Amino acid sequence: MSFTLQDRFSRELPEMAVSWQAEVPPQPQLLVLNEALAAEVGLDAAWLRSSEGLRFLVGNLVPEGSAPVAQAYAGHQFGGYVPRLGDGRALLLGELVGADGRLRDIHLKGSGRTPFARGGDGLAAVGPMLREYIISEAMHALGIPTTRSLAVVATGRSVTRETMLPGALLVRVASSHLRVGSFQYASATGDLGLLRRLADHAIARHHPEAADAEQPYLALFEAVVGVQAALIARWMLVGFIHGVMNTDNMTISGETIDYGPCAFMEAYDPDTVFSSIDAWGRYAYGNQPTIAAWNLARFAETLLPLLGEDVNASVGLVEQAFDGFHQYHSGWQSGMRAKLGLASDTEDTAALIEELLPLLQESHVDYTSFFRHLSNAARGDSASARGHFVDPAQFDDWALRWRALSPDAEWMDRVNPIYIPRNHLVEEALTAATAGELDPLNRLLDAVSRPYVERPGLDRYASPAPTDFGVYRTFCGT
Repeated sequence: MSFTLQDRFSRELPEMAVSWQAEVPPQPQLLVLNEALAAEVGLDAAWLRSSEGLRFLVGNLVPEGSAPVAQAYAGHQFGGYVPRLGDGRALLLGELVGADGRLRDIHLKGSGRTPFARGGDGLAAVGPMLREYIISEAMHALGIPTTRSLAVVATGRSVTRETMLPGALLVRVASSHLRVGSFQYASATGDLGLLRRLADHAIARHHPEAADAEQPYLALFEAVVGVQAALIARWMLVGFIHGVMNTDNMTISGETIDYGPCAFMEAYDPDTVFSSIDAWGRYAYGNQPTIAAWNLARFAETLLPLLGEDVNASVGLVEQAFDGFHQYHSGWQSGMRAKLGLASDTEDTAALIEELLPLLQESHVDYTSFFRHLSNAARGDSASARGHFVDPAQFDDWALRWRALSPDAEWMDRVNPIYIPRNHLVEEALTAATAGELDPLNRLLDAVSRPYVERPGLDRYASPAPTDFGVYRTFCGT
């Protein structure tokens, strides 16, 4: 198969790219291939399954025009600034123009140590790479902007973590890998020309309308605020918890990236944390909008030198532009109205939303299944929704006022998923795959690929974790 990978990032921003090559895995074996995504980006699935295609997927067959690089970026990690992070175990193979005309990054994760590895081994294990595949594809099916997974390839190399684990690498597809941390790195160099080229690159790649604005770099900031506000609202509406919202994990494109210690909330609780490294709950479910705003403030700081010599005036401009984050609140409110099947934005609907969430928290109600069962209540059968509550009378009072507003049950079914990658099912699939059994993985992927359509035989994929599943903790995989 003949195709070309472009090298725009490394050509336009050489100061932020280190030429590098992926390690040669001893025994590569394709575990899962996203054939639909392959077709979307213009790659032939049959070729990708061939020995030559496998060499491409692990980074050892470099197509024409490709110049693999490890990207440089900085970042605030759990609030602490680290000036030099970068792709410690990842490579940008290049940019590919897909069958739909869109430009996308083809990127490896777990392909070996780079100069940014900071003492790490540069490798990845089967479990964490398949977690990213499962969750990113589920997010895509839910309609949430996300990087996507093209393939996971077992390397035939063991990886040392708490125990010895089978190694793997992920092939990721993204609109780009530009992050807030990319701008922090360029800003820290003190090279205004580099910062301007990076901003111009981001505008051309993701927000071309900003180029025509009176203040292009201010318009870039406004655009990133807008897409991130919309993204976080969508996370909150489905109960997704990213787990590690460092500034190097916030994209300029508005796509979700880096599915490390991520998970979906089951029992509704704003304080829910799954990440084993988030001991203080910085990135808890309910904190995600605040953290997103904090990250965007760090982005704004990097752009100040591009907005003019008067620092106070520039700060005033970004503060004004930051008002765009109110889109989070409007997006979340409209999304909640949709989940309740209510079209009108009135005091009554706002009160119903405000009253419902404490009721869910008090009774430890499963967030996903409750909203799906609520559409039955809109059709006149309240039993399944009512059964979630310790005190059903509280729900009855709320539901009486809600039904008086004539909720649209069919609309609710279109926005409230039945199937999400529930934590116990993800762990079941990953444990089996690590032992070489891929059937649980494939069954889970099939369920979450069509999250809104109820199908026979998939009851266990719509049910909360059994009571003996215990306290759930996720790990970043490094």
